[in-house]
Amino acid sequence: MSPFALFDWLARWIVTSVFGLSLGSHLGSSVHFFLYDVPKVMTLLLFISFIVGTIQTWLRPEKVRRILGGKRTILGNGLAAGIGIFTPFCSCSAVPLFIGFLKGGVPLGVTFSYLIAAPMVNEVAVALLWGLFGFRVTAIYIGFGVGLALIGGIVIGLLRLEKWVEPFIWSIQSGVVDDAAPSLSLRERFHEGWRSSREIFATVWPYIVGGIGIGAGIHGYLPQDLIVRWAGPQNPLAVPIAVIIGVPLYANVAGVLPITEALVGKGLPLGTVLSFTMAVTALSLPEMVILRKVLRPQLLTVFIAVMTSGIIGVGYLFNALM
Repeated sequence: MSPFALFDWLARWIVTSVFGLSLGSHLGSSVHFFLYDVPKVMTLLLFISFIVGTIQTWLRPEKVRRILGGKRTILGNGLAAGIGIFTPFCSCSAVPLFIGFLKGGVPLGVTFSYLIAAPMVNEVAVALLWGLFGFRVTAIYIGFGVGLALIGGIVIGLLRLEKWVEPFIWSIQSGVVDDAAPSLSLRERFHEGWRSSREIFATVWPYIVGGIGIGAGIHGYLPQDLIVRWAGPQNPLAVPIAVIIGVPLYANVAGVLPITEALVGKGLPLGTVLSFTMAVTALSLPEMVILRKVLRPQLLTVFIAVMTSGIIGVGYLFNALM
């Protein structure tokens, strides 16, 4: 029995008994989609962001910098990508993290593995994917995201592109890390996790509700053959087109993913959806603008090219596997 069976039953009861609609009608199908997805996604978002927020109390940026300092090749990249899952950051903190990591002795390629994994496999995307597409798809997305961060960081490290980091980075003095900071009790860590969860929820819930609302309209009214014709598995360019649209898109993933769920229900391949999601989360326009402050255009171009190629490859591979 699905853990969300109660939400499904309640949504069906409201649609049929309260509103008197048929689940097979356009309107009834749309209303059921909305009433079922909103509580399901909200519940998962609160739960997963609480877990990640609690884990973050053990993985502060200074500690992550110390762990990754001096680590090279595959070990360092793998460690950075793995830690990035549990220490997501917003685009506004990309520059301080980048500077802190390089000044702390973290190699450029390892730093990029962290910077790729942290925004891509963030708690909002994971919660939404789990709620909308199930655990299996979410696990595959996490695996591909970590793999892409690992390979992308290794490639950038092998190219030895430190010369294309803005020169002022190397002249900044390293800050002193306070290792004597008081440790938190388990109760305090749970409290911090709950505070982080509430903060994330308060930020993204309007996007989730709006996205699910649009998705509900697509689910109930958009003709399936239209999606299949333009973006279905028979269109070999569907994946790169989705990535090209997603790279410059300034959108909150919380509002985008519920729409893609409805499109998948209409025939859009999952690999195309996941590629679009990766492009929106890992190559968002705000993060690229901010990273330009510390990266010369050549390095930023290499980073975008490596990531775009990798994401397109993931999309094709996922479509082939599914």
